[in-house]
Amino acid sequence: MRHPDQTQIADDRAWDRREALAAIADAMPQMVWSTRPDGFHDYYNARWYEFTGVPEGSTDGEAWNGMFHPEDQERARARWRRSLETGEPYEIEYRLRRHDGVYRWTLGRAMPLRNEAGQIVRWYGTCTDIDDLKRIEQAKELLSQELSHRIKNIFAVVSALIALSARRFPEAKGFATAVRTRINALARAHEFVRPHTESSRPTVGSMTLHAFLTDLFKAYAGADGAGRVRLTGDDASFDDQAATSVALLFHELATNAAKYGALSTEGGWVDLDTRRTEERFVLSWTEHGGPPVEGEPERTGFGAQLATLSVEGQLGGRLTRTWAREGLRVIADLPATALSRRRAALNVASPTPR
Repeated sequence: MRHPDQTQIADDRAWDRREALAAIADAMPQMVWSTRPDGFHDYYNARWYEFTGVPEGSTDGEAWNGMFHPEDQERARARWRRSLETGEPYEIEYRLRRHDGVYRWTLGRAMPLRNEAGQIVRWYGTCTDIDDLKRIEQAKELLSQELSHRIKNIFAVVSALIALSARRFPEAKGFATAVRTRINALARAHEFVRPHTESSRPTVGSMTLHAFLTDLFKAYAGADGAGRVRLTGDDASFDDQAATSVALLFHELATNAAKYGALSTEGGWVDLDTRRTEERFVLSWTEHGGPPVEGEPERTGFGAQLATLSVEGQLGGRLTRTWAREGLRVIADLPATALSRRRAALNVASPTPR
């Protein structure tokens, strides 16, 4: 009886492995494909042909790109070319034509398989239909923008109602002005962190603390347009979790400085330094060149109480004031996670080892 040689046994085993892999790929809900090291597509699973409805083998080689929406083809080709050149994992979202001619959003991913020498021997990839998720995200974005627009209008209506009421009661003009400026500060904070479209986003700037503060202090620029609040130090990611509290704090500080402190004189200015450590984020407000400070006020005003509440009640930090003769110094000592949900989430996911 003739026994099979070792080469035949190896070939049979390789065939069995390929068949097993093909069976597994056909059972997956995703479209699965693979290519040679040079990127030549030579395999698609049954799900690919079921979704696209094209004849088997018709998308081998470079023909796969023609299945994408015309607006996505060059972008997908360039991304794939870069992965082939660098060996980086391939990931992209594009619109893939279904068998009925409808384009659906799809997430394409691929990873290289390397040999012991580190050389790429094959690429294995998947295509996942994410069209339903895309539509849900778009609907949520539209709803969020509509709600945000309505909130913006509410700020404007409330401010207008206060102005109208002040005309009927002249004795309340000072109070009305103070309330309106605080509402306007909140409106500016909302404008910065609200959902934006691609066309509106550039007018607001980056979502960082320094960008937010720079925008907030534009109203206090000097006659030459130069900023009188000099911002230095570490920047930080910033979102709506902290925007309202930070806006109220620095609105109160800037308003008081414009009335009684460094910004009330032509040559006065403020240094605002922001410093981050592993666990804290410290904001230091120091006034220069204003009228001499006679000491701590005998009575704590509503604005000062509001600033303290913003820092200690909303941001979980500590607020200290030093009434130095050369100028007020205020330090807001915050947890490092106070300014951004993302940073807080990262800290929860990766707790500091004890």
